[in-house]
Amino acid sequence: MRPAGLIRSLGAVVAAGALALLPATASAATPSTATATATAVSISPVDLDGPTISTVKVTVTNAGPERMRSLKVSFGGPVGWAVQPSVLQMDGSLAKGASAEATFRIQVPERRPGFTVRTFTATATYRGGDGAGSATGTRTQHSGTPLANLAAAYNNVGVTDESDTKPGNYDGEGNSFSAQKLAAAGLRPGGTVNALGAELRWPDVPSGTPDNVSAAGQAVALDGRGSRLVFLGSGVTSGASGTATVYYADGTSGSGSFGFPNWSFDPANAHGATLVASSDGRNRPDGYGNAGIAYRVFAHSIPLDPAKQVAFVVLPGNGNIHLFDLAVAP
Repeated sequence: MRPAGLIRSLGAVVAAGALALLPATASAATPSTATATATAVSISPVDLDGPTISTVKVTVTNAGPERMRSLKVSFGGPVGWAVQPSVLQMDGSLAKGASAEATFRIQVPERRPGFTVRTFTATATYRGGDGAGSATGTRTQHSGTPLANLAAAYNNVGVTDESDTKPGNYDGEGNSFSAQKLAAAGLRPGGTVNALGAELRWPDVPSGTPDNVSAAGQAVALDGRGSRLVFLGSGVTSGASGTATVYYADGTSGSGSFGFPNWSFDPANAHGATLVASSDGRNRPDGYGNAGIAYRVFAHSIPLDPAKQVAFVVLPGNGNIHLFDLAVAP
């Protein structure tokens, strides 16, 4: 429930909402060209230290070849967060290269414990400009701290020693990779794994202890700049696919879908994955078995914006995806 005082305060400042023309940039005097550039919509930082009312400014820049007319700007946040005014309209028109700034107030509730991601969206509708008729901008902010690294999210035992197989439960049925057979295939604790242009590491933990992440939407800190984010792992069913979201240091985000084949039997290129290593047999609750059957580890990737610094990644919400490492590739 929102504090009544905040609701009254939000109503009191509605009249302060405004859509103001900002000083034109030098490009406003540049002659029009036949090629239009997309209208830009940006959102200022939002104060998430609630309960409070945060003032937010949305800037719309006309990068198209024509004057922009009938400009309206709307702004919204998470479900249930009140915003006033709901829409602002600009009188007159906006020259090429000029910007307009819309001011909104949003009611921010009390901060939740733990890590949360908040997404805000602004939409501009207009005539003229780039001719598209509308443009949207988003801003993503978070409160709390992501897990320090993937190891901090380990929640599954995927590798056991053949002399003690009982701790393993990679597939939910008590089975696991054999540490000895993985070593024979080149995967040793702390060892380097080169895949899809990235340098990854095999988990440097003792056999029979948590060594991988069953994906459940965990947020994991990651530093780097490159062309792709590479995941190392495998699936425990044929439905091990999902979407990961990458958050950049500038507050923007991007997402991509990937998947892994089942650790055995599925085609090695299922979901577009790349085979990294294949081990012989597996460990079962009663000891090593299934010799002659391959149990495998794969790599897959999603694209990154190479111009931006990665801050953290939110993993897919599909527990059939198991991850041993992730890294940014140049």
